Amino acid sequence: MGKIIAIANQKGGVGKTTTSLNLAASLGVLEKKVLLIDADPQANATSGLGFDLDEIEAGTYEVLEHEVLASKAILKSESPNLDVMPAHLDLVAAEIEIVDYENREYMLKTALDEIKDQYDYIIIDCAPSLGLITLNALTAADSVIIPIQCEYFALEGLGKLLNTIKGIQQHHNKELDIEGLLLTMYDSRLRLSNQVLDEVNNHFPQMVFKTIITRNVRLSEAPSFGETIIQYDAASKGAENYLNLAREFLINNNDTN
Repeated sequence: MGKIIAIANQKGGVGKTTTSLNLAASLGVLEKKVLLIDADPQANATSGLGFDLDEIEAGTYEVLEHEVLASKAILKSESPNLDVMPAHLDLVAAEIEIVDYENREYMLKTALDEIKDQYDYIIIDCAPSLGLITLNALTAADSVIIPIQCEYFALEGLGKLLNTIKGIQQHHNKELDIEGLLLTMYDSRLRLSNQVLDEVNNHFPQMVFKTIITRNVRLSEAPSFGETIIQYDAASKGAENYLNLAREFLINNNDTN
């Protein structure tokens, strides 16, 4: 049965989509069968894999609404072993439309039961909010990765997110684990980056991934070409970082065969 991992942080610009795309692609390169679910109305994960948003016929919105089966909303990407459940702007409406549904927090979890066994890992790219769609993602997930930008205000809101996760564990998903905190956009030349690194490691020593995602121009460029960093520049520091993260993730999950 596939493990579901949400990539979540209500703060924007911390590297959620970059991490979702490139961790999923790296796991695919390491011969794991992966589904990437775009649960952000901005649909950056969808366009970042080269899909035209105007041509999306079914995606996360229709699956959340239970209008289509999850299996009917999956597209194959150009990246090895990586499928995607795309998003489009209609996903904004889901936040309002499912608010009165019975078991509204479990809409995504229920929908994914059909396909969970078909993948080794399912990665959910969450929106920069703690709204109902993100709540659905965390209720469906087995674990959550929290990207933290190595810049000022990096830890602002982390306590709120951890409290939200604790509430979900208590009321909706007792099995939800924190996979780890992932430091992103790190620049060793900057004192601030090193201060954030030290602070996170001091406060959460057992929760931080050893792999750090360094600031890398190629990582920023890749989505504009509709490619993952491995497709765009496999020799870049960004590709090396995410492959290392994927290997660390597999080791942590005792999945190194």
